[in-house]
Amino acid sequence: MSNVAIVGATGAVGQEFLKILAERHFPVEELRLLATKRSAGKRVFWQGQELEVQETTHESFKGIDIALFAGGSASTEFAPSAVKSGAVVIDNSSAFRLDPEVPLVVPEVNPEDVKKHKGIIANPNCSTIIMAVAIKPIFDLAGIRRIVVSTYQAVSGAGREGIEELEGEVKAWSKGDKITPAVFPYQIAFNLIPRIDVFQEGDYTKEEWKMVKETQKIFHAPDMAITATTVRVPVFRSHSESINVETEKLVSIAEIRESLSKANGVIVDDDPSSDRYPMPWFSADTDEVYVGRLRKDFSIAQGINMWVVGDQIRKGAATNAVQIAELLL
Repeated sequence: MSNVAIVGATGAVGQEFLKILAERHFPVEELRLLATKRSAGKRVFWQGQELEVQETTHESFKGIDIALFAGGSASTEFAPSAVKSGAVVIDNSSAFRLDPEVPLVVPEVNPEDVKKHKGIIANPNCSTIIMAVAIKPIFDLAGIRRIVVSTYQAVSGAGREGIEELEGEVKAWSKGDKITPAVFPYQIAFNLIPRIDVFQEGDYTKEEWKMVKETQKIFHAPDMAITATTVRVPVFRSHSESINVETEKLVSIAEIRESLSKANGVIVDDDPSSDRYPMPWFSADTDEVYVGRLRKDFSIAQGINMWVVGDQIRKGAATNAVQIAELLL
């Protein structure tokens, strides 16, 4: 049994942590809920217990074995204190992901990297996790030379505020009221925004560079060529990705399909004859990564196209973190 703390317990990912710990029967002795001063004092019911949310401080982690950080600035401020108190931090922010001393783990891809931790294990970016699970069977089967990925990311990626903004804008639109964006730079209802996070080197966004650099680190493949375009779409939950993969070896679609069908955490949902393919509406609130629209890329010798969908809050964040905690046990 483990003493577990959740930092950011009242947010979208924090609330999902609570659900997933219960669903997966994680062996919790004590559960400590931590959040900002603003949320302190709130009551949360979990597994028949009424728990009070406490303000996160540097003293909050005494006696804690595993600290699940939902993300945000709390990670840089409090994760070192948690480690000093003897806890292993599993962090959902981007603070430590590219630190060479910190493992970046997707349990279906690189579970062995958990053993290298020095107190902190990083949870990758949501869109990176979803892609990594889908391409791992192909990587093992044929190697990967190059990836071109375009994402269609749900507003859940911006947390509860993103979900509330889309909901509010749809209601305002239906009433003919003025729409004033706050979370996103433009109206997201009935719109697409081809920019997630800030612009960086080469006019790629931070989200796009995350997908490149994090994937290379997870696969220990610094020479894997990756280019990404990340887009926010008016979907409440579950990210979608169009992925083009150029393999090192020539393999058939049938071989790739078989490999994906056997892979842990993957569901192949691909039958054009009956109009079957993955969609965010059907993958929401599940832990698997769904793959469809598998087909040969006829423009290159060793290319394939695939359409991948996964729940951003669960597998893209909270479930992956809890799976890492299970590896620690």
